[in-house]
Amino acid sequence: MIFQQYALFPWLTVRQNVEFGLRIAGKSASQRRSIAQRFIDLVGLTDFADSLPKVLSGGMKQRCAIARAYAVDPTILLMDEPFGALDALTRVQMQDQLLDAWSRERRTVMFVTHDVDEAVYLANRVIVMAARPGRLYEIVPVDLPYPRTEAIRLSGAFAEIRNRVWRAVYHQTGRQPDGSAQNERAMR
Repeated sequence: MIFQQYALFPWLTVRQNVEFGLRIAGKSASQRRSIAQRFIDLVGLTDFADSLPKVLSGGMKQRCAIARAYAVDPTILLMDEPFGALDALTRVQMQDQLLDAWSRERRTVMFVTHDVDEAVYLANRVIVMAARPGRLYEIVPVDLPYPRTEAIRLSGAFAEIRNRVWRAVYHQTGRQPDGSAQNERAMR
C-alpha cells in the first residue's frame, strides 16, 4: 500500500525503509540488500540510498515508498492518492516514473485519485464511483497506447476519454450512464 503521506520511517534510511518489509518476510540480510538495491535503482534513488527521509523532497519520499511497496513483491499494489500532495511538475514526473516501473514490473495497480487527467493518463480503465459511496457508476476503458507520453496527453483521443470520465464524475444526475433512471431505493 502506498499512501498520500509517504508513511516512511523517519529514523530509517531509504535503504532501510525499502528493506523493512523484507525483514518482516524473513529474508536474509544479503537478500534484503540485493532486492532493496534493485528497487532503489528502479525509482532513481541510488545516490540517496543511505539518506534519511528528512533530506528528501516530496517526490523522492514517494519514490522511496513505491520502492518499498514493490520490494515485497505484491500481487496487487494499492495506491491511495499517492501524488496528491506533490506540486504539478513533480506529480507529472511521478506519473511517468510509475508508468515506467509498471512497464518493467507489470504489477496490478489500483490507483485512487480525484484527478481526472491523472486517472486517464495512468489507467487501462477508469472506474468512476457513484456520488453516494460504495457503488460503481461507470467503467471507462482507456484505449491509449503505451508508453504514455506528452503527445498522448495532448491528443484528441486523450481529450475524448477525459471528457467522458469528467462527465461521469461531475454530472451524475440520478441517471445511469446509459440514460435510464435509477431506482431511488437502490441509491440509498
